[in-house]
Amino acid sequence: MNHEGSLFKQVTIVGVGLIGGSLGMAIKKHQVAQEVIGLSNRHSSLVDALQNKAIDRGFHDIKKAVETADLVIMATPVKTIVNLLPIVTKYLKRGCIVTDVGSTKTTIVDCAERYLTSAFFVGSHPLAGSEKTGIIFANPDLFHQSLCLMTPTPKTNRAAEEKVRALWTSLGARVKTFTPLEHDKILAYISHLPHLVAYALIGVIPDEYLPYVAQGLKDTTRIAASSPYMWNDICLTNPKNIVHTLDELVKRISLLRKSILLKDEQNLIENFKKSKSKRESLDQAPEPNAPSTGPI
Repeated sequence: MNHEGSLFKQVTIVGVGLIGGSLGMAIKKHQVAQEVIGLSNRHSSLVDALQNKAIDRGFHDIKKAVETADLVIMATPVKTIVNLLPIVTKYLKRGCIVTDVGSTKTTIVDCAERYLTSAFFVGSHPLAGSEKTGIIFANPDLFHQSLCLMTPTPKTNRAAEEKVRALWTSLGARVKTFTPLEHDKILAYISHLPHLVAYALIGVIPDEYLPYVAQGLKDTTRIAASSPYMWNDICLTNPKNIVHTLDELVKRISLLRKSILLKDEQNLIENFKKSKSKRESLDQAPEPNAPSTGPI
């Protein structure tokens, strides 16, 4: 497939699951690259990716998959990205751009800047996805009207940063820029904490009560169906921020507990009203503005 004016000649996607598969489909749909290559250690994943037209060719061999790529997208769990970067770098051509879709950034960016000596790394995290996993749930419109957080550093090549930004905007995403530290602090609150709460909440429900569960609990705990391995990696690569958010949650639950024990209706209602108002504000929240510098 040859598209004149494509942003990249060849893009290699490492990991062709939900996000990687959706990326391949979206890149092909919007003609961002002339060819999309998939890399996976699972033969079935490559077969499914080819059948779903997420990739043009698939490889198990890292060298063959990345050696002629202009852009390599690391679309695996965080720990796997960190383990693969020192290996992938051996086979990249000079000037190749590498980005990722990892849910934590500090560990990945540190690793990339340590090992990618002849390639240009730009950290990315599209805030799009599902509790579902696998290429069969991939969707070429997954990133349309989504938000993508990019995490360049003073070491980031600016031309590479602009090409990665162009990639995400070509797929329909709005791009915001943060430092890796800012990203990890924000995500601990808006993503990591909610997932841990969902896991803990469904874990508290006695098994014998599960047949009586209504839609409310299903909605509240939907994200607890996410990959345990992915969330293990996230917790262990953003521990300080996640523990801080858990401590904040424990304080809030303790206040509610105290109000219930004291039968303090005024406090309970006031808490519920504030939380209700904050939740309703999400539906008409303005587009967030990224801070220019410094932690938030």
